[in-house]
Amino acid sequence: MKMKQDNDWKQRLGVVYSTNPDFEYSSQETGSQETLPPEKQRLIVSIDRRNRGGKQVTLVSGFVGNQENLASLGRALKVKCGVGGSAKDGEITIQGDFRDKVTALLKEMGYNAKRGN
Repeated sequence: MKMKQDNDWKQRLGVVYSTNPDFEYSSQETGSQETLPPEKQRLIVSIDRRNRGGKQVTLVSGFVGNQENLASLGRALKVKCGVGGSAKDGEITIQGDFRDKVTALLKEMGYNAKRGN
């Protein structure tokens, strides 16, 4: 028998109610997304000033892959730039305006990087 979580209703939002007493809801489990090789990645390096209290951040978007590879790439970029930042939801944020430096670093690592705005 399959154990149900306490809050499994959150995964079933938008599902129509069934009157069948034998109905068993099954969700499609999505595995971790496979990381594309660096030369097939199309990364856009741009600057973002919105909702950050007047501060600027360099935003690297377009990464296709799992969270571990995104975090390791973000960590490498933060170390090379000597600043802080974060890597989540397929985007890497680096504190400050480092668009040119990050684009050069990504191209040096073999990524297909392009400078945005």
